[in-house]
Amino acid sequence: MQESILACGEASGVLPNLLVDTTVLAPADRFEFWHALVAQETAPAHISSAQLDNFVAYAQAIDLGPIRLTSLRYPSLDSTRPAQLVRRAEADVYQLALPLTGRNVLTQDRNESAFEAGNHFTLLDTARPHVARHSADGPGLAATITVQIPHAALPFAPDLLRRLLAMTMPSHLGVGGLLANHLRSVAAQPEQYGQADAEVLGRVALDLLTAMLAQHLDVEGTLSPEARHTALRARVVDFIDRHLGSAELSPRSVAAAHHISLRSLHRLFEGETTTAAELIRVKRLEQCRRDLGSPLHLRQPVHAIAARWGFADKAHFSRLFRARFGLSPQAYRAAAHQRSRS
Repeated sequence: MQESILACGEASGVLPNLLVDTTVLAPADRFEFWHALVAQETAPAHISSAQLDNFVAYAQAIDLGPIRLTSLRYPSLDSTRPAQLVRRAEADVYQLALPLTGRNVLTQDRNESAFEAGNHFTLLDTARPHVARHSADGPGLAATITVQIPHAALPFAPDLLRRLLAMTMPSHLGVGGLLANHLRSVAAQPEQYGQADAEVLGRVALDLLTAMLAQHLDVEGTLSPEARHTALRARVVDFIDRHLGSAELSPRSVAAAHHISLRSLHRLFEGETTTAAELIRVKRLEQCRRDLGSPLHLRQPVHAIAARWGFADKAHFSRLFRARFGLSPQAYRAAAHQRSRS
């Protein structure tokens, strides 16, 4: 069975993570291995599936400091965690789930909810029994991202969080959307981060999760300054990303949209590598670079691409582009298309 696990990250400097592929095992051994993996990575449970004789599944678990992120793909299955298994648990852990595909129904603490894939989070408490049904779309595999969070890592009493167990929380709006984007990004490309980034990535996720839960509990005033800072900065960056093409986008308009002073906005970026103004400029230049290198925009004039991303002055845009990428916009476009033809 050890062939089915590939541990990576410690030697290569990337995020510490574990890869699992049951297809390297004999079909008769796959489900038994997966069952043991679930007990190790999430919580012990009784699992049943129509695919027991050939259980094809994949997993990647990534350590992010205070939390553990797991990306899972698996056939349709039912999972039950009864009271007797709860009593065997070594630690109390919350599990945040973000179903990406399939249909999911969850029951815990007298709450039952059906979750729309890609649009909802749900929170489980592994210290309590629960029942979950995961149905894949057609013959494919269901996909879910989960996060394991120790009870002590969240600033809420367990009795308070019971109100949210097995309830739907939007993962495409507000702070929930920022959290989902963050988790998806890490899960999709862990290789773009170094081992030293794990703690920071975990803290960002934890602060966004804390802010999301506080909103649903209506206790935002109890958050730590650090959590409020992280959540607000994430909302600001998301706002900038969604308004890059607007000629009105500026630090002043960003501050006004978030009901904070310009000085408060600048404080959000203290200690960062860029100011708010620099972040807007860099993100706009990156969009221009992408479009200039795309065959889809080959017939569009350089000035039209620049204007689409907020650069009204062609000469000013050319100076900024050359300073950042070492080539004029025209030369960059020519080189990019030459590479695509070779």
